Amino acid sequence: MSNTSNFRQAMGEVRGKALIGPNVIANALPYLGGGLVLTAIGAYGGLGVINSYPNLFMPTFFGAIIAELILFFIARGVAEKGNNSTALPLLAIYSLLSGYTLSGIIFVALGTAGVGIQGIGIAALGCGVTFIIGRNLGSNLSEEDGLALAQTVRLGVIALLVVLFAQLGFALFGVYTPSWLEIGISGIGVALFAGSAVVDFYILPRAYRDDQYLPVALSMYLTYINLFIFILRLLIALNGRE
Repeated sequence: MSNTSNFRQAMGEVRGKALIGPNVIANALPYLGGGLVLTAIGAYGGLGVINSYPNLFMPTFFGAIIAELILFFIARGVAEKGNNSTALPLLAIYSLLSGYTLSGIIFVALGTAGVGIQGIGIAALGCGVTFIIGRNLGSNLSEEDGLALAQTVRLGVIALLVVLFAQLGFALFGVYTPSWLEIGISGIGVALFAGSAVVDFYILPRAYRDDQYLPVALSMYLTYINLFIFILRLLIALNGRE
């Protein structure tokens, strides 16, 4: 589960608990798929802005990030309360904004020799393969192994966020990450969110009922979007950034 802000609560709820939502992931998948389609549309729109109005992209990019963060907490809170009719359009807008902000790294990938459109396809395929493997592994974890893996992934994601904020801070002062370190950070990110995909299939059916599919879809959405980003970052780093 990539929602680190409520991860501790979910961990407490699932300890020693049998499945309370055996079908919640299946119920969430259509909404997860819809969110990813909207993200692709948002990314396409962002690429259009970059190509046609490059001076306009960065101001709108930062505005979209701020709006995305605000909307995330609002949409998640509404979804957690079970108000699906209100949460659904909020999550749709969130997915479009997420795609718009994602267009930046996609643009870099398209312009990096050795990555390009095939690299984007590899990242998407990697997410799909991770989903299949994560479902098989996460659904069959024992309580001890599931909780241990969940705690490890949670701590790892928190540490990764600290590193990313430090990386951003250095970049603001013109200090950029060496290629070898970027490869290491990106590789760790891929491993952590691949682990998060496994954890989702253990945690979510024990933390949410079958009718609580929207927060589950949001949690899984964050896992795969972050996995996609770190696979792309790794491919860009391996092939040399421009």
